[in-house]
Order: sequence, then C-alpha cells, then structure tokens
Amino acid sequence: MPAIRDLNERSRSILRQVVETYLETGSPVGSRFLSQNSRLSLSAATVRNVMSDLEALGLLAAPHTSAGRLPTDAGLRLFVDGLLQVGTLSEEERRAIEGQVTRNPKHNSVEDVLTDASKLLSGLSHCAGLVLAPKADTPLKHIEFVSVDAGRALVVLVSEDETVENRMIDVPKGLTPSALIEATNFLNARLRGRTVGEAQRVIQEEIDSQKAQLSDLTKRIVEAGLAVWSGGEEGREKASHDPLGRSLIVTGQSRLLEDVSAMEDLERVRLLFQELENKADLVQLLGLAQEAEGVRLFIGSENQHFALSGSSVIVSPFMDESRRVVGVLGVIGPTRLNYARIIPMVDYTAQVVGRLLR
Repeated sequence: MPAIRDLNERSRSILRQVVETYLETGSPVGSRFLSQNSRLSLSAATVRNVMSDLEALGLLAAPHTSAGRLPTDAGLRLFVDGLLQVGTLSEEERRAIEGQVTRNPKHNSVEDVLTDASKLLSGLSHCAGLVLAPKADTPLKHIEFVSVDAGRALVVLVSEDETVENRMIDVPKGLTPSALIEATNFLNARLRGRTVGEAQRVIQEEIDSQKAQLSDLTKRIVEAGLAVWSGGEEGREKASHDPLGRSLIVTGQSRLLEDVSAMEDLERVRLLFQELENKADLVQLLGLAQEAEGVRLFIGSENQHFALSGSSVIVSPFMDESRRVVGVLGVIGPTRLNYARIIPMVDYTAQVVGRLLR
C-alpha cells in the first residue's frame, strides 16, 4: 500500500473527498460530483484521471462499470492514518460520558461499570459496543496438589478472599507423593499475597535462572500448576470464552440495523451478526489491542475475523492502578463509521473506566 507521502496534493484532496463523501452518504462518488464540489478547480475529466490513478494504487474501487468510486479498505486506512482530522470532545460530551459510566459507583460491580461503558459507546456510535473485561485478580493464599490417579492430579487454589478453585492437570506417570509435596511447598513459599500473574513471573524467573533447586519432575509439576491458571489449556474445557478468564461484553447489536438502506447492507449486517457469535475470535482480536498504546483500528479485510462482513473495529485498552493493561473497550460496525467522532469517544471512555479501576 502506498504511503500518504507518495501522493501529490491533488491526489490527496480527491482521496479525502471521496472518503468523506462515502462516509457521509454510503454511495459511490462520481467525478462530476467532485468537480462541482471540489476545493480544487478541476474538470470532471481531470478528476476522473486522478481517480483512475488512485484505483490503480488500490485505494479506490468501482462497484459497477458505470458507477462512481468507493474507497477500498486500503484507501480507508490511508485516510485514517494520514488525512483524518480527529475531533475533540466538548466538555458537555466528556461530562455525559463520565456521568453514564460512573453513576452509583458504590453500588456497581466492575462488570456493571463495564456494561454501562459498552452501552454508552453503542448509543453514541450507533454500533455494537464491546468490552473485554479483566479477570478478578485476587491475591493468593494457598495451593495444594492432590494425586487423583497415575496420570492426573487435582490443583486446589485458595485466594485471600477464601475463593476456592479446583483444576485437573496431567502429571508424569509414576509420580511420587514426595514430588507433589515438594511442588506444593515451593509454590506456597512464593505465591502468598501475590496474584497468579505476579506469582508466575517470580517463579518462572527463579526457574529460568536455575536458582530454584528442584528436581526435573517437581519442576514440571510446578509449571503445569501455574499454566492452568495463566492461559494454558490444561484442565479447561475448550469453549468460546477467553482462556485467560476475561469476560466478553457485547451490547447494542440491534443498532447495526438502524442505517441499513439496501439488501447488500442487510447481508453485511447478517454476516457481522454471525461473526459476533464466534466469541473466541472476538476475544482474540480484542486481545491484540491490549498490546497497543491508545486507540487501535482494524478496518475491513485487515481483520481476518470480520473480513466477510467488511466491518471496522475501534478499540482502546484501559489500565488498573498499577498502569497495567487489564481490558479493552470499543465498538464494531460497518467500515462507513464516523471515525473522527468515534475515536476520541472510545479513547476518553477508556480513560474514565481506567480511573474507576484505580
């Protein structure tokens, strides 16, 4: 894909006007319309030549031979990255977002707050609101391994809030009771008062640096016991939920039907509904956004999970009191979104939610 610097001023202006008109109307844009409404004094023939050049670069496409041009996903990406002027929220809009998300904070659980945030974004954007909610990360109190049979053991994990979780793990056959006791003592000496993530980092660093004096058998048990709570698939049923224990909140799918004006649009929405049913794909996509700073966009075919419906996803991570990314929120809808308005909304909502979690 060409960079914005590869286009001259005339090409940039035509591309900007095609995209802005398409985002407003949803219809192909013709050369005659642009010549009559262009900021540049250009004839329809000149505009047509520039549009042909942009089409050759893969930035525009003609849905029909006699129709005008539409921006491709690459054209939208170039526009968003190089030409879009992102708006700023007014004080009134900021107060509205804060009021919606922070109402009755003493009575709301974290999930209530995040659901409100998802509904808010859905209402403001007329898209579906998305939140990948953080797993409750309570400090740990105790862990124990209990032998079940020759190849399996039960891991019992007790949190400081007295929550008890039990998971099965595979263990080497012929495992001795002393190896299980050694693994239990080793982990309990290091995990008390730490979250699973913190304990895993400390213990893994100790194992990697070979400071831990463990037998190979015990080391395998320790690593298996940690993996079952930190993203590994052992001991879990394969379902559509996130393997890291995060929950997915999707609201406002019906809003995607509000601007459907043709059967083609209806088919895209139908495909998007089908794609939203595959929660595992959506969780995986939102997980990628946790690795980025600030707002992240996935436009059309850039996103393999929603390529069929030609949808755009605008998301931003939010952080806890340790400035650690714990979740993602945003919207999903057709590529014909008001990017200039929605991007700052998503960004500010993520900031508000992050402050509530600190």
